[in-house]
Amino acid sequence: MSKILRIGTRDSQLALWQAQTVEKQLNDLGYRTEIIAVKSQGDLILDKPLYELGITGIFTKTLDVAMINGEVDIAVHSMKDVPTSLPQGIVQAAVLPRANVKDVLVYKGSTEFLEMPATIATGSLRRQAQWLNRYPNHTVVDLRGNVNTRMQKLQDNEWSGAVFAAAGLERLGFIQKNEIKCSSFQGICVSLDWMIPAPAQGAMVVVAMEHDSHAQEALSQLNDIETEVCTAIERQFLRTLEGGCTAPIGALAHYDDGNDEIQFHGVLLSIDGREKLEIQRNFPINEWKKLGFYCAKEILDNGGTAFMERIKMQLKKQ
Repeated sequence: MSKILRIGTRDSQLALWQAQTVEKQLNDLGYRTEIIAVKSQGDLILDKPLYELGITGIFTKTLDVAMINGEVDIAVHSMKDVPTSLPQGIVQAAVLPRANVKDVLVYKGSTEFLEMPATIATGSLRRQAQWLNRYPNHTVVDLRGNVNTRMQKLQDNEWSGAVFAAAGLERLGFIQKNEIKCSSFQGICVSLDWMIPAPAQGAMVVVAMEHDSHAQEALSQLNDIETEVCTAIERQFLRTLEGGCTAPIGALAHYDDGNDEIQFHGVLLSIDGREKLEIQRNFPINEWKKLGFYCAKEILDNGGTAFMERIKMQLKKQ
């Protein structure tokens, strides 16, 4: 355990919190660590929607390169930001116990705007599509940056509200009961129980080099099997549907220990939210390895293939 494990992370407040959480757990096991923070392309370019940048790996590429070059030993990510196919030589070494999976609406006053034309901010195609599906008379504007930057933008603009992942706000201590309290914004938040989260939302993943047995052995002690299984199902669903194309896709797998089964809910929407394909299934736990694939295939076979082609054409025109 004498070797220092160099932990790579983005330098946002949330990313550093995640890296420090992994560092503490490794330290408690007796491992020596060092955190190395870097800026990703996704943090530096804030004036374009993510899909225009080529969303796959936009927040992870810099750390991937740092690992391959031997500058860091492991990297900590929000799992929803990680491409479903890792770069050659890099492996998933641990998935930590999952936090809150839900999205939340953050706003300044009352929710009267929900019943009238309004403007909502989000940088996520998935959130945009689901919001417009439920509130077709609303307008959705792009919102980029780390959590603090997005909160400041919400404060500075006349938007009615913005959508965030609950896990990030909770990890930073910004949610106190149903109130948002941070240096750049104070307001209200409400859980969007109807919105299907991004695949692996609320989960943290740690990756290592395939040949680094020391790092993999250390990280294996942090792995949560239930979270690993559920996120693997969701990411398999995403990978099967996308085929390399960004699309508004939500997925949530939940282990029901009472019935020893996996409950799965997946959704694919058009970018404007007007069309939606949805699937809900319960499977015995021993069938989990192909569950995401089968659910995605069912959607593709029932109109999803043409659906995805239309989405690709829409994104090319934007």
